[in-house]
Amino acid sequence: MEILKMEISLLTKEDLLEFKIELLLDIERILDEKIQHLEYTPKSMDPEWVRSKSIRDFMNISPGTLQNLRVTGKIKFKKVLGSYYYNIDDLKKLFENEKG
Repeated sequence: MEILKMEISLLTKEDLLEFKIELLLDIERILDEKIQHLEYTPKSMDPEWVRSKSIRDFMNISPGTLQNLRVTGKIKFKKVLGSYYYNIDDLKKLFENEKG
């Protein structure tokens, strides 16, 4: 009969505290990296071509409204690998004209 030997490792409160500290330091490092990435992303830059979701959020319009503007030729767009990109300046002008 084969006897299985099992090694038992006991965890102490100190072990758990050390693990907690290491985990928190790792999380803090990851968050710092994310924050640094966001700081280096040029948010003030006004890109010429923007994806659909960003346009819908920016202009507060529905997907159907954006599609209607595209289909009727009221806005310029480009389709790249299945994604639509819109000229943000054209959209601003279109909505400014609608307000006036």
